[in-house]
Amino acid sequence: MKTSIKTIAFHLPQFHPIPENDQWWGKGFTDWTNVVKAKPQFEGHYQPHLPADLGFYDLRVAESREAQANLARQHGLYGFCYYHYWFEGRRLLERPVNEILASGRPDFPFCLCWANETWSRTWLGHESQILIKQTYSEHDDRVHARWLANTFLDHRYIRQNNRPVFLLYGVPRHPNVARFCDILREASREAGDENPYLIGVDSLCSWQDTRKYGFDTTLHFEPQLSIFPDLFVDRWMLRRWIRNSRMGIRSGHVKVFDYREGRRRMSGQRADFPQVPCLLVGWDNTARRGKRGSVLVGNTPEVFEEELRNALTVWIASSPQDDLFFINAWNEWAEGNHLEPDLRFGHGYVDALKRVLGEFENGRID
Repeated sequence: MKTSIKTIAFHLPQFHPIPENDQWWGKGFTDWTNVVKAKPQFEGHYQPHLPADLGFYDLRVAESREAQANLARQHGLYGFCYYHYWFEGRRLLERPVNEILASGRPDFPFCLCWANETWSRTWLGHESQILIKQTYSEHDDRVHARWLANTFLDHRYIRQNNRPVFLLYGVPRHPNVARFCDILREASREAGDENPYLIGVDSLCSWQDTRKYGFDTTLHFEPQLSIFPDLFVDRWMLRRWIRNSRMGIRSGHVKVFDYREGRRRMSGQRADFPQVPCLLVGWDNTARRGKRGSVLVGNTPEVFEEELRNALTVWIASSPQDDLFFINAWNEWAEGNHLEPDLRFGHGYVDALKRVLGEFENGRID
């Protein structure tokens, strides 16, 4: 069976300094700051994750953005989904997208996902020690929608059936999300465009049909962290020590789980509503959280290749209503979750992506 797939990778724009992060975390802070200080938390733990080909890039540099797009394109990726941060008209980490829009480069498809969460001094979204709070109002929804509608008009913006694709990460966080969806559709029409194709991410509302909130479909996000036992308990636990010991890991602090088993549990429930799939590359946030972090072990390029092939096979067999397939993520380095080449596996993950997508595109998989 020959098929066409729009494989889109989530892209983190945290790799350039901004005044806010300078103030909150120290001069020159980027996600690389967390990456390079990471240390193994148990014997055999792969840390730190260090970049290979692209190096410790700065996303203010046009050549870095071009190199990312070239690497992604060469390995079959259709486009990037950039995380978008909006706080009552104030955008953060906006420079890469601003320059992509202004320059027309790279000539590579993209869409946006509004990561609508309060920034705090923790890295799991807990609202303690707040740095900047995510707030909402009808007026702000209208201002935001006008900005988005203008961005949708860029010729590179990803479309589904000629409708610009837009994702909302924290669906239940918005107190009137149906209103926001309506306002965004109205703004898009006023800009002379089609209704946007709105995707509600189920990261905070697992296995819920987000059409009831006004979206067109639901992205089944990975990771679904809530499926892992005791994940949000940071103290030492005996049952965690016992569970980790079965994997040869002597720690009652760090939360360790198997990648394959984790993915089975994340995707094990069958939905009776339209969904867009998402496949996790890996997970290890100990670069940010140290011994309080969580790790999926057993993920290698070979395992990722098998998981991707299986996920695409199941998805296509379900006769999906669209051709969007998301991968998390292109460059979440501080979460051990990246297609970009590193010093340990080199091009292993992007090569696996290219092989599997080539099989489907050329009809070598039934």
